[in-house]
Amino acid sequence: MRLPELDAVLADINQIILGKERPIRLSLACLLARGHLLIEDLPGVGKTTLAHVLARVLGLDFQRIQFTSDMLPADILGVSIFDRGSGAFHFHPGPVFTQVVLADEINRATPKAQSALLEAMEERQVTAEGETRPLPEPFFVIATQNPTHQIGTFPLPESQLDRFLLKIELGYPDAAAERELLAGADRQQMVAALGPRIAPQRMVELQALVRAVHASPALIEYVQALAAHTRTAPRWQAGLSPRACLALLAVARAWALLDGRDHVLPEDVQAVLPGVIAHRLRPADDSAHTDVEAVAAALIEAVPLP
Repeated sequence: MRLPELDAVLADINQIILGKERPIRLSLACLLARGHLLIEDLPGVGKTTLAHVLARVLGLDFQRIQFTSDMLPADILGVSIFDRGSGAFHFHPGPVFTQVVLADEINRATPKAQSALLEAMEERQVTAEGETRPLPEPFFVIATQNPTHQIGTFPLPESQLDRFLLKIELGYPDAAAERELLAGADRQQMVAALGPRIAPQRMVELQALVRAVHASPALIEYVQALAAHTRTAPRWQAGLSPRACLALLAVARAWALLDGRDHVLPEDVQAVLPGVIAHRLRPADDSAHTDVEAVAAALIEAVPLP
């Protein structure tokens, strides 16, 4: 069941974003699972480039929204403008009406502007001025945000964070990857030279394939046990919700498909667990920084395999 087109997509992205195979694979798994991706990291580590190259190799329409403190919801969703010729108002769609939306520095905007994406991300439609308009398929939001301790940020509320299937970091490249980056060609030129590996309709078909990947009753019990442990452990403000369990299963199915399998293994769940819990588990002492990889490792160790 190995899908060569997905291998080709990963290979193309890894030529541009060097030394970040796991975050890249998680990003593709997120799209295959029909989710949305949040990338939190320092400026200049490749967040925007990753969004560009994903859209490029998947042949998807792309729009970038630069979030600022003075942004209004209409700047995202669109607005009706009066046409003197017809004597009527006509709706002009905003940049959200595309297949891949890069919400750049989303936590620079006010909560009112941030919330404009809520319906689009959850229901894949936009209701403006009393009319509901569907968004194109596939629809994928990649939001980037600077660390919340930086000046001029508005932290995303839990309801908005929960709309993101995964939260990842890219981090600094290792020495070898950085040396290759510095000595190599310009990344923007390399992205521009890329061609699509998959047609948009094929991506929709692949998303349907992900939903058909089998998860056994024992595997589902394992996901339940992981969530149950977080709900009883005193170190968390609140445990993983049923929606988080669904997210964990969805990304694990996509991870299995990327491995060429039609069934989910516990190792798939464990591989994607850090990205699923990164923005969903808050320490009871409200610590500013939590090592999500260490948290996931401790959770895996505490819950026995089925």
